Amino acid sequence: MTAKKSLADYQSAYEEIIHSDQPKRDILLAGLMNEMEKQFEIPMIRNEAWIRENPEIAAMYRKLSITRTL
Repeated sequence: MTAKKSLADYQSAYEEIIHSDQPKRDILLAGLMNEMEKQFEIPMIRNEAWIRENPEIAAMYRKLSITRTL
């Protein structure tokens, strides 16, 4: 089983990925989002209660989503 990452680990990975060329950047960001969905059990449908309970995770996930161009 893969070790769980901290939010700081996801931030570091994001900072490395944003320097990649398109479309590689979008693919790597999508993979990072997928990892976060699994690790933090991010709901598929927007859930305001989950967002209130996990504001830092929600903000990081939103940041990844906004950065993608796909």
